[in-house]
Amino acid sequence: MKVKYLTRVAILAAIASILMYLEFPIPFLPPFLKIDLSDFPALVATFSLGPIAGIIVELIKNLVHLVASSSAFVGELANFIIGASFVGTAGLIYKFKKTKTNAAIAMTSGVIVMSVIAVFVNIYILIPLYARAFGMDINAIVAMSQSANKNIVDLKTLIILGITPFNIIKGTLISVITLLSYKKLSGYFHFKKSKEQS
Repeated sequence: MKVKYLTRVAILAAIASILMYLEFPIPFLPPFLKIDLSDFPALVATFSLGPIAGIIVELIKNLVHLVASSSAFVGELANFIIGASFVGTAGLIYKFKKTKTNAAIAMTSGVIVMSVIAVFVNIYILIPLYARAFGMDINAIVAMSQSANKNIVDLKTLIILGITPFNIIKGTLISVITLLSYKKLSGYFHFKKSKEQS
């Protein structure tokens, strides 16, 4: 079981690492916020192997992405913290009742939790780190965001109109993809027979 567990985690982490490089911006949101689907394999891992597996996939994909990082590692740190809160929350709820309805509840809860955590983490850790890494002040980051939305005028509006909608959109998109495809993937990989390893 340990070999199967590690093999499946490694496969999903490899897929997530590739998907992390395929990113695209969203109109009306700050240009430095780009969506990728790398949380999808992590969510598959957390539903099939447990929340620890999902968090491991999040960690591995970000470590791999460090090689080509252009964000002074801040982007990868943000992706890990927020992604881990998403898949970890969803996995903890789903493991107690593995039904399609509970999967939807689990992912909705995950989106809410990660959006709330993203607010505090961005205000107190990520945005200050990003500004320091590139020798900028927070006002410069706000100014960058205004090119997408003129209503973003300070850190508060950046969080409300930029970062929070981004996380909700990303989490919802990945949740819908997972909800539509997980059953087929589960059957193909026989993930339903897997148990949480610790």
